[in-house]
Amino acid sequence: MRETSSRLLSLLALMQSRPAWPGSELAERLGVSTRTIRNDIDRLRELGYPVDATRGPAGYYQLGVGAKLPPLLLDDEEAVAVAVGLRTGAGVSGMAESSSRALAKLEQVLPHRLRRQVNAIHTTLSKGPDNTGSNVQDPEVDPAVVSTIAAAIRDEHYLRFEYAVPQSAPSFPILVEPYRLVSWQRYWYLVARDEAGEWHTYRVDWMDLRMATGRRYKPRPMPEDDYTDFVLRDVATTGWKVHATITVFASAEEVLSRIHAAVGIVESVDENTCILITGAESLEVVAVYIGMLGLDFHVTAPPALVAHLKIIGERYLRAIE
Repeated sequence: MRETSSRLLSLLALMQSRPAWPGSELAERLGVSTRTIRNDIDRLRELGYPVDATRGPAGYYQLGVGAKLPPLLLDDEEAVAVAVGLRTGAGVSGMAESSSRALAKLEQVLPHRLRRQVNAIHTTLSKGPDNTGSNVQDPEVDPAVVSTIAAAIRDEHYLRFEYAVPQSAPSFPILVEPYRLVSWQRYWYLVARDEAGEWHTYRVDWMDLRMATGRRYKPRPMPEDDYTDFVLRDVATTGWKVHATITVFASAEEVLSRIHAAVGIVESVDENTCILITGAESLEVVAVYIGMLGLDFHVTAPPALVAHLKIIGERYLRAIE
C-alpha cells in the first residue's frame, strides 16, 4: 500500500511538471506498465483529482480543472526557491504580510522534511533594506495596480492612466497598448505603445490608473528578449530624476567593458575619449557610479552634479591631508 501511495504522489508530481503526458512515458518514468498507470489514474479520480484523458495514438493524460486540486509537490530545490522568493519579496506594498501568509500555507502542504527546510529559511533569513545602494526612498507599488496592468496585458486591452513625473509638469492622461511589466533596481516599469504607435517606458509608481477601457488592441509585440533592454536604455536617457553627460578619457570599448551596455549611452569621440550619457535618482548615486568606472572623466552637465562633485572631491582631499 505504501508503495502504491508513493507512486501516486510521484505520478501527481510528474503531471504537475508539464501539461500533458503520454501513458507510455509515465509508465517508463515510474518503472511500471501502462496498465498500472491506467489503474493509478483511476485511483486519482476516485480521490477527487481531475485527470483528463485523450485517446488514440497521440493520446495523453493531463490534470483537469476541478474543485479539488492536487497537493503542492515540490522537490528540495523548488521548495528552497519558493521560500527564499517569498521571504525576500519586496517592491510592492503589503508584500511582507502577504509573503508570511503564503509561507504559512506552503508549510502546511509540504511533507515534514521539506517543511522543516522551508521553516529553517523562514526563521533564519533576514532581508536588508532595499535601498542600501541609494539615498533615495524605494517606491512602493500597490499590488492591485500591478495586477490590473498584468490583466490588461494578458487580455490585450488598452490601458488608460494619469502620468505624473515628479518635479515636472502636471499629470497628463495617457492611453496605451500595454505589453510587458519589467522590475529593475527595485522599480516597476511598463513597456507600452502610445496612440502614435511609439514605444515608451512608464514608471508604475508614477501611474494613476483610470477606469478600464474594455477595448482590445491588435498586438504588435517586440521580440521576446527585447523588453528588458528597452527599459534599461530608455530609463538611462529619460527615466531618471538626474541625467548626466560625462566625458570619459578612455575608448568607448573600454567604458562599455565596465558597464552594462543598456544602462547608458556611450558615444565615441576618438580612440581615447568618449561621452557617457547616464543617470540615477540622485546626484549622490550618479557620483558613485562615475567613481566606480575607475577612469578619468570630466563632467559639464548638469550644473548641480558639477557642484556636488566639487564638494565631495574636496571632502576626499581633506580626508588624506
